[in-house]
Amino acid sequence: MEINDADLTAIWLTIRIASVTTIVLLFIGTPLAYWLANTNSRWKAPIGAIVALPLVLPPTVLGFYLLMAMGPNGPIGQLTLALGLGTLPFTFWGLVIASVFYSLPFVVQPIQNAIESIGRRPIEVAATLRASKLDCFFTVILPLAKPGFVTAAILGFAHTVGEFGIVLMVGGNIPEVTRVISVQIYDHVETMQYANAHMLAGGMVVFSFAVLTIVYTFNRKVGQKRRVKVTANTIGI
Repeated sequence: MEINDADLTAIWLTIRIASVTTIVLLFIGTPLAYWLANTNSRWKAPIGAIVALPLVLPPTVLGFYLLMAMGPNGPIGQLTLALGLGTLPFTFWGLVIASVFYSLPFVVQPIQNAIESIGRRPIEVAATLRASKLDCFFTVILPLAKPGFVTAAILGFAHTVGEFGIVLMVGGNIPEVTRVISVQIYDHVETMQYANAHMLAGGMVVFSFAVLTIVYTFNRKVGQKRRVKVTANTIGI
């Protein structure tokens, strides 16, 4: 059984959506993660809960409210209509926005944990050298928190590739527009084309396994390097 044109189109569309979503998430998630890692505001807990909400909320619930918000009567929909952009549901960019909300915790939390693990000491030392907050971020925080950013990018991309419920709610099932891999598999099962479904589903299993293996291997190597540095500093090497 060969992959047909519809399958290839779904694969390419999924890669496009996941790539754009990951880039947007890194731009949005980085300042949000930095704020959550450093603030003592009373808003930290509620905002952190909002960020983590997609972890426990059914995708259809999140998709429903996003669909309402981006519809012609919703606040986002009214804004896009006023700007002459039309409505976003059942479009590529509508799926990107939905994916950003759905994959947000998978990007914010690794970056937040990485920044928190740095501690205050390196930042305080940079401040004594008159480094601005921007300089401190790019010269101290970003290099030290690099493993968190790599993990966030990989998990954000992979999670977007595997989404299904929110895609159906916000994007529907439009060929070459919103029909991603997960929806294509669903279509194959509905039409009893199990061989085609098995090929795509098996590819997703291999992809997911490879992604998790890369993340765990990368984090293990980073942890080993940190332990070596700590040991060297302890014995004065």
